[in-house]
Amino acid sequence: MTEDSIPHGDELSALALSALNDLKAVEPVVIDVRSVSSVMDFLVIASGTSSRHVKSLADNVIVTAKEQGARPIGVEGQNAGEWVLVDFGDVVVHVMQPATRGFYDLERLWSAAAPAPG
Repeated sequence: MTEDSIPHGDELSALALSALNDLKAVEPVVIDVRSVSSVMDFLVIASGTSSRHVKSLADNVIVTAKEQGARPIGVEGQNAGEWVLVDFGDVVVHVMQPATRGFYDLERLWSAAAPAPG
């Protein structure tokens, strides 16, 4: 597999979204943060109905991405199942339990992040 054939950006975020939908993720969303972040291009956020579901969703994203040649840089929170972060570099996937997602409200946080007038 060549570097060009490994999914990145739009393609990788769509792959992650598909993997989440395969296991019935709750309210999955993709947020394009290219205009406000220099460290990533897309956030993928979804909820699971239990810690087991959260872990399974994150595992499915990892397995699906690896099948296409994309390997995560890091994975955090997989043991607890409250909030699992899968970092692919240009795409970061957050899978959370609903209460955690509501508390941190990453969708609002990133939608409010706009470049300051200059």
